[in-house]
Amino acid sequence: MTSGVIRTVTGDITPDALGPTLAHEHLLCDITPLELAAQGLPEVEITLENVFEIRHHWCRHAGNNRLDSVDVAVAELAPFRAAGGSALVELTVQGIAPDPLGLRVISERAGVAVIAGCGWYTVDFAGPVLAAKTPMEMERELVEAVEQGTGGTGVRAGIIGEIGCSRPLHALERKALVAAARAQAAITIHPGRDAAAPHEILDVLEANGARPERVIIGHLDRTLFHIDDVLRLAGRGSGLEWDFFGIESSYYPFAPIDLPNDGRRLELIRAVIDRGYGEQVLIAHDICTRTRLRRFGGHGYAHISENVVPVMRRKGFTAAEIDLLLIDNPRRFLALS
Repeated sequence: MTSGVIRTVTGDITPDALGPTLAHEHLLCDITPLELAAQGLPEVEITLENVFEIRHHWCRHAGNNRLDSVDVAVAELAPFRAAGGSALVELTVQGIAPDPLGLRVISERAGVAVIAGCGWYTVDFAGPVLAAKTPMEMERELVEAVEQGTGGTGVRAGIIGEIGCSRPLHALERKALVAAARAQAAITIHPGRDAAAPHEILDVLEANGARPERVIIGHLDRTLFHIDDVLRLAGRGSGLEWDFFGIESSYYPFAPIDLPNDGRRLELIRAVIDRGYGEQVLIAHDICTRTRLRRFGGHGYAHISENVVPVMRRKGFTAAEIDLLLIDNPRRFLALS
């Protein structure tokens, strides 16, 4: 039994009350690429004729990278709840339009627990905010977000992050990592797009007092592709998060890499479990574009429950292993003492 509490946007719950949980999602955010935002274009209407084009080139179309409707979010969570989903971790932080009060409304209306993150995205998005604060001020801000509420809203965060990091790591991002480490709570990381990035980040966090077992390295789907690299990171004790489930296209707009599909993700996770690191694995979709929502032709938040779990069973994952990834591991990482 996991001790402590899980801090949701509507209040604290016991870890045992947390069922199947998505470890990295967005419900309200604006992650529009800066060069696209600068063009000031009107939002593109998503239709049957253009949905593939927008889904494939997911950073070229105004509006696709913006989730701004409470009503849409509530409707999108209904299939997740119907499929047995209990909670999700919502990691929209400063720089990409966090809305803690909106998250509280969504959680109450949808009947899904929401654990909110706090912190700062990459320097490209949150640079002015990062530059304006000292590490001590940033540390106090994180502690206040967890203990009292984010930005004076009274809506308390339940995890630090996703802390945005570039490659090479920018000095302002390093400052955010130092503050996160000193705040002494669970931390989830958006690493730079390079196999060395997670290790550089862990070095900074550990040097400033963070325990690796309280750190989740996200986006492994586009960062580590070979089992040897994954096992090297696993050996450091951090959380290992595959959070692009549902992205079945190899195309990736930010780097010249080939993304894995869900089957390949499961192969790597299977190998990690077989080598004794299963308690470090978390999974999610990282939904942050409209075309990944059901309303706009996407898979939605229920994809793992409805489509991935059956494939896991077919591939030999036991019920206990599936619960480990979706229930036990999130409970342990999210528990606040």
